[in-house]
Amino acid sequence: GRQITIEGTPDLALAARKSIDFRLASGGGHTGWSRAWVINLFARFKEGEGVHENVNALLARSTLPNLFDNHPPFQIDGNFGGAAGIAEALLQSHELVAGSGARKDRVLIRLLPALPKGWGTGSAKGLCARGGFEVDIEWKSGRLTAATIRSKLGNACVVRHGEAAVELETEEGKDVRLGAERFA
Repeated sequence: GRQITIEGTPDLALAARKSIDFRLASGGGHTGWSRAWVINLFARFKEGEGVHENVNALLARSTLPNLFDNHPPFQIDGNFGGAAGIAEALLQSHELVAGSGARKDRVLIRLLPALPKGWGTGSAKGLCARGGFEVDIEWKSGRLTAATIRSKLGNACVVRHGEAAVELETEEGKDVRLGAERFA
């Protein structure tokens, strides 16, 4: 959901973070599905190191050699949820930017909002964002080097990386390529 965000409701986000700390200190995250939730929450808190630590814990404690989640005998939640958490660390699109006048609300696409330091260089292709967007991203030394925003519906959006934001008017079926200089 989008009811609690770091920027929009910081007090509620802090309360949620404290709740997760308490649950982990009290034995939470011992199953794959529970650990997957923790990965996703750390991504929403924009805490890349928490994402990294919990992805490692999911793989070490809840994943069999064949990569199935091992909540006996098998439970797919840890697999799907872990993958979703990794995607959430790389791209988030749950927030809206309010429109004014005749301008409609636009989806806010955040690039690399919770990138762990250990994932310093990489790329991802085909990440889906709300509003009918598909996103490819590349990064090096923890910094965005390029992004391609593919519009499936021709909607407008705002793409943010760090503190920099780019407003895009898109055309259905067209790509917009953004280099690192757009976010400097």
